[in-house]
This record gives sequence, structure tokens and C-alpha cells, in this order.
Amino acid sequence: MAHVAQTSAAARGTPSGTASFLIVAGTQLAGAVLLWSFLLSERTPVIVALLAVMAAIFAALQLRPALEERIVTAFAEKQRFAILLGITIVVIYPFCLQGSSYAFHLLIVSMLYAVLALALNFQLGSANIPNFATGASYGIGAYTSALLALNFGVSFWLALPASAVVATLFGFLLGFPSMRAKESYLALVTIAFGIVVHQLLNNFEWTGGPNGLVGIPAPELFGHSFARPLTVFGYRLPAQANFYYLSAALVGLSIVSARRLHQSRVGLAWNALRADPLAARCQGIDVVWYKMLAFGVDAFLAAFAGTIYAFYVSYISPDNFTFLVSVTIMTMVIVGGMDNTLGVIIGAFFLTMLPEKLRIFSDYRLLFVGIIVILFLILRPQGLFPQRTRNYGEQK
Repeated sequence: MAHVAQTSAAARGTPSGTASFLIVAGTQLAGAVLLWSFLLSERTPVIVALLAVMAAIFAALQLRPALEERIVTAFAEKQRFAILLGITIVVIYPFCLQGSSYAFHLLIVSMLYAVLALALNFQLGSANIPNFATGASYGIGAYTSALLALNFGVSFWLALPASAVVATLFGFLLGFPSMRAKESYLALVTIAFGIVVHQLLNNFEWTGGPNGLVGIPAPELFGHSFARPLTVFGYRLPAQANFYYLSAALVGLSIVSARRLHQSRVGLAWNALRADPLAARCQGIDVVWYKMLAFGVDAFLAAFAGTIYAFYVSYISPDNFTFLVSVTIMTMVIVGGMDNTLGVIIGAFFLTMLPEKLRIFSDYRLLFVGIIVILFLILRPQGLFPQRTRNYGEQK
């Protein structure tokens, strides 16, 4: 019977149990190795070769849709194994970076931008609400936590939820007037909000003005300061490893939140708004509430990322939270694949690391980044990992 089941599975293009394990393990390990090579490579020919490999992978997915379905099916079947292997890779990854501070920095910033992209994805991807104020929420979270730490001696662990609450209130404050605007006008309202926040941070004396805030203290956990190196089983990791694991935990929390919200009534309501707001209203969905909720969730997660960034770099200024940051985050969501968690994360990593790795081209690096993004959108306009059809069947 098992042989018959495997034969029928093969006939349907569904991988068998052993094949699923191999596909999951091979995909995750290959991704980890590719990321490791990209992080530690300094030679331009190697970086270009790695970009060519990435392009070939996505070209294969574009030309062979069955290949992508086979991988997705394998991950769905071996979900627990995929999660355990992913966590294992994340935990041991710092030991493979050869103590490179630059590689650690790129990873930390990439993970924080992944959280910001996932936050925006709730709006842009799930509900089709354009929001160019995610960078402002990022800055509100960073400044709130930094001011609490510097002026009142509040610890990082208390400043983290406090900044999230403040940013969420601002998110609702932005969401309420935005309900009277639609499409491009809504985008203009969020742009204006982001510019206003940036100008306020730049002009208030208590925010440090254009000079920003300096000397933000490093977090402490059980007496261990995050400014000190991390020693694990006699192996000494740079101090950045502390923030690596903290950022990784935040990414994990964001992924779980994205999954739970997508499978909940809230996610279903957001998808209904994306499809047709008028039809959603006729079905009894409170359009105003769910749109404002999307603004609040976006601001909440963005504030978490902003707080970690502020305590990581120990110095922030208004230039860290400009309108360009919001545009970059929106580009990450679009390039990665709207309403696709994995795609958004990969898009964030790709667009964070690519400009850094193309610094060899000096002033022309942003031009090359733009060309690469345009090519991706032309060859795969739905994003690296397209939006998948919602499954109304049994959830695992």
C-alpha cells in the first residue's frame, strides 16, 4: 500500500516523505550557504557570480512553476521539520561568520528591515493600503525608547513595549483621517505624515534636533550587557551577536504574527478589503475599523524594530528615518511578493545587502540596484515569491 501511495504521489507531482525531507533540508541549507557566501565575499567577480546564481534560481522558478509547487508542497508536509531546521540554522549561523563585524551588522540591519517590510505587508499586501509612513513609525519607536532611556533611565525591556504603544497610537492617529482618502490620495496623506514627523524630530530641542540622540545605553539581560562579547561554550562571538539573536527573535515573532493574522478573521477581512472594499462592506465587514487596525499593527511592529535599532547603534538622528526609508520598505514588499511572508523577508534581505555589496561602483551603485530591481519586476512582476491563493480548507 505504501508503494502504491508513493507511486500515486509521484504521479501527481507530490514528493514522497523522504523526498520532502531532502527538498526541505536542501533548500534551507542551500539558502544559508548562499547567504553566507554573499555576506563574506568582498571580491566583485564573486559577488556578480552569486547574483547570477540567484537570477538563475528565480528564472528556473519562473520557467518551471511545477518546481516551485513541489518545494511549497514539501515544506507544507514537513512543516515541523522545516521550523526546527530553520531555528537550528539561525542559532548556529553566528559561529560561521568568522567574527566579521561587517557581516553581523548587515544581518542585523537586514532582519530589522525584514520586520519593517512584514509590518507594511499587513497593509500593502493583505489589505492593499499604500502607506509611506512606516519609516515614521520606525522613527517614533526609536526616539520614544531612546528618550525614555536617556531622560528617565528606563531599561530597554520596558522601553520596548512603551515605544510600541506610543507608535500604535500615532498609527491610529494617522489611520483615522486617512479613512476619508482613497488610493493615491491616501498615499499622499501617509507621505505628508512621514514628512511632518521627520521635520518635528529635526526641529524639536528635546529630540536633539538635527544632531539626534547620543549615548543610548546597551540593553542588559540577567546581568549581561549587550555591549560585551558573547561567549558560548568557550567560543567568543562579537558583541553584535547579542543583537543578532534579539533581532532574530523579533523576526520570528513577526512571522508567527503574520501567520496567525493571515489565518484569522482579521486576515480574511483584510483580503476582502483588498479584493473589493464595497463588497466587503456589504458583507458586514467594518471597513474603517479593519483599515485602522492595519495601520496600528504596522506601527506596532515598526516601533519594535526602531527600538532595537536605537539601542544597537546607540545613536539616532532624523536622517535615519527619512521618506526614502519608507520608499525602500515598500520596494522590499513589492519585489519580494506582496502578502507572501517568505517573499517579503527575502526581498528585505536582498535590497538591504545589495547596495552595500555594490559599493565598489561608488556613485553608480544605486543605479545598478535600480536596474536589477527593474529587471526583477519585468521578468517576475508578481515578485520573487508571488501572492498565493488563500486556502479555505483545513489549516495545519
